[in-house]
Amino acid sequence: MKRNKRRWLIARWLVFGVFGLAVFGLWNGVTATTPQQSERRLPTLFIIGDSTVNNSTKGLLGWGTPIAEFFDTQKLNIQNRARGGRSSRTFLTEGLWAQVAAALKPGDFVLMQFGHNDGGPLNSGRARASLKGNGAETQEVVMEATGQREIVHTYGWYMRQFIAETKAKGATPIVLSPVPRNIWQEGKVERAANDYGKWAAEAARAAGAFFVDLNELVARRYEAAGPEQVKARYFLEDHTHTTPAGARLNAVAVVLGIRDLKDCPLATFIEPDSLNELSGEAKPPSR
Repeated sequence: MKRNKRRWLIARWLVFGVFGLAVFGLWNGVTATTPQQSERRLPTLFIIGDSTVNNSTKGLLGWGTPIAEFFDTQKLNIQNRARGGRSSRTFLTEGLWAQVAAALKPGDFVLMQFGHNDGGPLNSGRARASLKGNGAETQEVVMEATGQREIVHTYGWYMRQFIAETKAKGATPIVLSPVPRNIWQEGKVERAANDYGKWAAEAARAAGAFFVDLNELVARRYEAAGPEQVKARYFLEDHTHTTPAGARLNAVAVVLGIRDLKDCPLATFIEPDSLNELSGEAKPPSR
């Protein structure tokens, strides 16, 4: 009798023990992975570009940092993958784009802004230039630093690669013309309408991407504020890299540009409470 009772107790212990371990395992698996899985289930906004987008130099800031405050980050992850000194060409050839492309999933977004570093030498010095234009022409060069051969494409070609790969992953590409430099001619900010701004628009149109003419949006705000205030508030020593106030002005222009795009799904993630503030900041301070 005692032996049977002992067997019954052992069997009962085994049943409840196995059941308890199973329940614990399920519970532990969920709680251990939920934070990461939950974060990755959210769509992600990837931002790519140069130092006007991502800049950690003291006293300076790129617009890809403050832009996060205008989106609902409970519903959207934001990753600023821009890298200072890069052009459309070197962002691709250095493998930076490959890292972004590998992380893309359906429902994500890519904001892309290049052009400031796409000029200069093709194979010497920093050797980061792309060919001018939006065509299919190429030029083979031998890199002075390494002796390696490279086929260089046009600025528009590199932009179209980013767009095509973004769309292939089920994500949404949004092309931006480069923010203007603090360069004035006869009371007007120098535009990029005849070069990188134009080619960015052409690449977006050819590849079926959204386009925001950020160059024009920001230039208008600069002109309304005037050259003295622009220099004092938005720039330090050079005419390209912005202060935190300048970065925020550029970020506001990006968000308003996205808001005004027709049927752009990224606009649905803009914080509703920020729209009134954005509309106010769209008007430059009076002189």
